[in-house]
Amino acid sequence: MPPAEQAFELIHAIMHLHRAQQLRGLPEGPSELSHMEGKALGFIARHPGATQSELVTRSRRDKAQIARLIGHLRERGLIETQVDAQDRRSQRLQLSAAGQRLHETQQERWRKLARQGMASLSAEENRLLVALLQKVEQSLREDADTGNA
Repeated sequence: MPPAEQAFELIHAIMHLHRAQQLRGLPEGPSELSHMEGKALGFIARHPGATQSELVTRSRRDKAQIARLIGHLRERGLIETQVDAQDRRSQRLQLSAAGQRLHETQQERWRKLARQGMASLSAEENRLLVALLQKVEQSLREDADTGNA
């Protein structure tokens, strides 16, 4: 297998292992989140007051899918919405107290998995890996932004 394909196979395998371990630790029942719900919760936590349109742009999902996702998170009491004072058609998103607690639990689990996965690398190897992955990400972003992907 060519090195580029091997690298992407490894990235893919790592992401599957990471996701499986994250899901394994989630509590059962009503607080369980889908992958996209977790991503949306994280975005809202990092960008309190963001709009649904901003989430559509960031996630590269369609408006209807994000509207359903936001509705579901709101029904579960994980987010709150507030009508934008300048644009009454737009809603500002923020985590509820329950959403904040769940997000913090997810973040701690994510940090633990990151430490576990990177434990065998030296500090210099870790910096090098991050720099290389940033270059790969930038290349893919540029292709996606220009429509070459």
